[in-house]
Parts: sequence; structure tokens; C-alpha cells
Amino acid sequence: MTESTIWWLLAGAAVGIELVTGTFYLLMLAIGLAAGAIAAHLGLGVPAQLVAAAIVGGGATAAWHLARKRRPPQARAEANPDVNLDVGETVHVLGWGPDHTATVRYRGANWTVVPYGSTSEGPGNYRVREVTGSRLVVEKV
Repeated sequence: MTESTIWWLLAGAAVGIELVTGTFYLLMLAIGLAAGAIAAHLGLGVPAQLVAAAIVGGGATAAWHLARKRRPPQARAEANPDVNLDVGETVHVLGWGPDHTATVRYRGANWTVVPYGSTSEGPGNYRVREVTGSRLVVEKV
């Protein structure tokens, strides 16, 4: 078996393990293994193949890590409109109780509403900021 074949088999194994585990970093290492295979195809020696695989795989991994670090963090699922379609919707609160909760009719059911923060701001329209359990956390529009 040629050296390039071994590199390609290792790259394929890394991709297969990544598909099972979901670790995207293994794809970056598989790119490095593919670079080692290309170096073998070019006729470079084993030390040069190892250096090519290490530089490309390590560089791709570092670049991916930096790219993920610079991305803003995603909102929690309770407050993420991509996960919970109720976030951003508007409800009308007729009045608040002494415990700073209210009951509103929303999507054909009664929901308990709590204000975002410590106190309510009186009756009116409120925007759903997050859904915590069966409660809508709202803020004044």
C-alpha cells in the first residue's frame, strides 16, 4: 500500500468518526491528513508529509477556533426566536396582580405572564422576551 493511500484512509476515518461524534474539529484534522496525502502524491518524503499534515491540520483547527470565538454567543433557547417562535410576539395585558403576574389569552390558551425585570409597567401591549416553562416573560412595547 502506498503512503498516499494510508493518508487517504486516515482522512476518511477522521471524517467517519466526525460524522458519528459531531466534532467539527475532526474535519479540520482530516483536511490536514488530506494535505499529507497530497504531499505523498507529490513525491515528498515522510517527514515533509508529516509537516504538511501538521501545518495544514493545525492551522485549520486554529482558524476554526478563532472564527468560533469571534462569533457572538447565541441566545439561550428560551429567548432565541430561531428556537422558540413565541419570542418577539406581542400580547395585551389588561392588568397586573399584586404578585406581578398576569393572565393573558395567547394562541387560544391562557398564559401566565411575568414582567422582564422586577416590576410591571401597567396595562398595555408587551413583547414576549422569552418563554420559561409555561410562563411568558414580557417587556413593555
